[in-house]
Amino acid sequence: MILRYLYDRKSWISFYLSSLLLVDLLIWMDGGIAVRGQSLLYLNLLLILAMAVFLGWRCQKEMKYAQSLAKLAEEMNEDWIATLPAACFYQEEATSRLLGAVNRWYWKQLSDGMAAHSLEQDYMAAWVHEVKTPLTAMKLTIDAGKGHPAMRSIESEWLRIHLLLDQQLHISRLPSLESDYMLEQAGIQRLAAREVRELASWCVEKNIAVEFGGEEATVNTDCKWCRFIIRQLLTNAVKYSPEGGTIYLTSMAAPDGTVRMTVADEGPGIAAHDLPRIFDKGFTGGHGRLHNAATGLGLYLARTVADKIGISLTVQSELNRGTSMQLTFSVSNRFESVRTGRG
Repeated sequence: MILRYLYDRKSWISFYLSSLLLVDLLIWMDGGIAVRGQSLLYLNLLLILAMAVFLGWRCQKEMKYAQSLAKLAEEMNEDWIATLPAACFYQEEATSRLLGAVNRWYWKQLSDGMAAHSLEQDYMAAWVHEVKTPLTAMKLTIDAGKGHPAMRSIESEWLRIHLLLDQQLHISRLPSLESDYMLEQAGIQRLAAREVRELASWCVEKNIAVEFGGEEATVNTDCKWCRFIIRQLLTNAVKYSPEGGTIYLTSMAAPDGTVRMTVADEGPGIAAHDLPRIFDKGFTGGHGRLHNAATGLGLYLARTVADKIGISLTVQSELNRGTSMQLTFSVSNRFESVRTGRG
């Protein structure tokens, strides 16, 4: 602290020492001033000592405000503006006024941004609900004309639109997931089976079989959001599975009470250098670029929701050997513990 203060005041110190040197030079050159060398040296040391004491006092006084700001920066909290130190000098008062103005500007920008974001979310949710009405009518028409060969292709395209709208609806609800959360017990294979039925027309179009293995296991989770995660994993599995391939859904309960469900496909797999990034927002990977429909949102949303509701989502994959996604449910739901304050 002292060294930094002395560095900041180097011009003052240089001026003082230069002035002292100049006075010494004038005394030495002026023959009318009779001062012994020892006395002149003593006087110089005394003045330098006085300057050192003065700088020490000013350092303690002037650096107090800066030290408080530095400590505040390390221990920042929401009410930081109220803990600003008292200002003693004009520059400190100007700094405090600037920080106060920045704080007010920041909160105004944040408030405006949150209001605009909330309005956008409300509009998007309303739009999705409005679009779902004609989609429902289309579905009824498709179901009524299933005997027509063209209906299979139309149903497949309808399903893609339905999945995209459903994904967008869940994106708009994601920020308020905590208030929409409802914990319940359910069979994990039963939840997965409902999602398989939703994707049945797509599976039929690609001649993809879905096989269940293992045993039914009961999990403690939010069924709606858990189904959303499974839907994203199944959608990816169907999208990247070859025609005539098989998707395997396996569940098992471990001795410690945890339950694991695996969604495995026979697709092209994921390169090792892509694996650490597949849950990143917008990342599509090498194979994703070959599918123009890839958005890089599915796995990102699945991991985000899984983290929020206390489910562990991991992946295992090798090139040309398929991909396996694992959902692990703990005995006690972590999110519920945090939400209720019992954890």
